[in-house]
Amino acid sequence: MEALYVHAIAGQPIWTLLTAIAFLIFVLGTGADMMVDAAVELSRRWGVPQSVVGATIVSLGTTFPECAVSVAAAIQGEPDIALGNAVGSIICDTGLILGLANCMAPLPLDRQVVGRQGWIQLGAGVLLVAACFPFTSPAAALTDGVHLPRAMGLVFLVLLVVYIAMSVAWARSTNLDDLAEESVEKIRTSRTLLRLVGGAAMVIVASKLLIPLVRETALRLSVPESIVGATLVAFGTSLPELVTAVTAVRKGFGALAVGNVIGADILNVLFVAGAAAAVTPGGLPAPAHFFRLLFPAMLLVLVVFRIGVLTSGSHLRRPFGVVLLAVYTIVTVVSYRHISFH
Repeated sequence: MEALYVHAIAGQPIWTLLTAIAFLIFVLGTGADMMVDAAVELSRRWGVPQSVVGATIVSLGTTFPECAVSVAAAIQGEPDIALGNAVGSIICDTGLILGLANCMAPLPLDRQVVGRQGWIQLGAGVLLVAACFPFTSPAAALTDGVHLPRAMGLVFLVLLVVYIAMSVAWARSTNLDDLAEESVEKIRTSRTLLRLVGGAAMVIVASKLLIPLVRETALRLSVPESIVGATLVAFGTSLPELVTAVTAVRKGFGALAVGNVIGADILNVLFVAGAAAAVTPGGLPAPAHFFRLLFPAMLLVLVVFRIGVLTSGSHLRRPFGVVLLAVYTIVTVVSYRHISFH
């Protein structure tokens, strides 16, 4: 069946491939949105504090598309897309999504969150680069490229469990259950479970269909798959974060947008890259252009965000959103111009 699907894709014009990619990206976002809503509904019904839901289920839900795509890519023999999607999603979340949200309105800064989990966000990015860096032969990073070892993927998954446990403990101790008393629509739990399973199925199936399309499109356009993964696919799988951020700002909950991006960046390293590396026997390859471009771009966006937090008062002002968007735009343009190096 998969061979027939790949053969059918090969015979389609480029505009059909791009349309199919856009449609599957929409399905990914819709499925993730269904899954998150259902998870929150179940958590409220079962008496789990809202702050715990936000720190764990929602963050895991919004990064599930990235994980599904990256793991599917790794299993289907396209590990360049897997790591590129994880790194690109961090760049997209912090530069594009947070930048857009910040341009819409000044974003309140919860000093406990940005001062605690914000540093973990930056540390996760540094840890990812360090896990890939060849300390015994540093020059190889810029010439031959290296790998994110499978063992480090397993370490990342262990750290993910630790991070979730810490998040739950922090959420309980800070008593952030502002939404716990909201009335909940009286619907049957079985229907909510069905929505949860249905949303997850949409994400998994769409991600499986998306990888061959991206591979064929990259081949037609002579674009490295890792670059496509770090830009087009990363944007698509970051749609849940984008929807969450825009909705939060429109409703006056800008702090939720900041917290969601911080949590998503952490999970893109520990959950997305970790899971993809863990299912790949040889680990995820990090070609030379990761060290020449993608890793520096990721760290640049994270550092710019930290500088914004450290130099701001109670809010991130709108001009800082313009700065984040400018950084994202530059990184995206340079990514595609960088194709000439290959």
